[in-house]
Amino acid sequence: MFILLVAHLSALDQCSKCGKMEVPYPLSTADNCGDSNYRVYCNNGTLEFLSQQKSYYKILSIDANASRLIIRPPEIEKKKCYSSDVMVGGLKINEASPFNISKRNTVMLFNCSKDILKSPLNCSSNSLCRQYEEKIKEGKSCRNTLCCTFLKDASMTSHFIRVRVGGCTAYTSVVELKASDPPTSWNYGIELQWIPLN
Repeated sequence: MFILLVAHLSALDQCSKCGKMEVPYPLSTADNCGDSNYRVYCNNGTLEFLSQQKSYYKILSIDANASRLIIRPPEIEKKKCYSSDVMVGGLKINEASPFNISKRNTVMLFNCSKDILKSPLNCSSNSLCRQYEEKIKEGKSCRNTLCCTFLKDASMTSHFIRVRVGGCTAYTSVVELKASDPPTSWNYGIELQWIPLN
């Protein structure tokens, strides 16, 4: 009886679908469902994640069992190597929220200043970002710029991917990148994880 009651309450707490996408608990699209600390947004049938800088990123998939979701990386402008969120400094997640950027992301930074060479990132001529520039249509505007690749750290406090004019102006991310696979088959997205409710 108790198990059935818990299952029934959990079903009541789950939000309605957004378009064709399920919104599993604890994610919330309204005040009357989910947990408001895990807020995502349903805009015209598209489920989206809102960054601290008030930029919306489309949610591509959700794995409720693993407490993870994948958002679409920002577009890179075709004629200039700038991410669409460069004017707000890239992706930043509110540090007080239960979300952070998972360690399964390989981030590629493009159109970087030479100052980045002081960092421990892979900015060599065989860096995976070079393959992206050569093989992916969106990356062609970044050819012949300084680019670097790094695996996001495993910290539960990883809350930003920074881009700016005067630093690196564009980025993308690949979830669970397999370097042996061609860039056309990489899983492009930024994986976020959330702290599960106890």
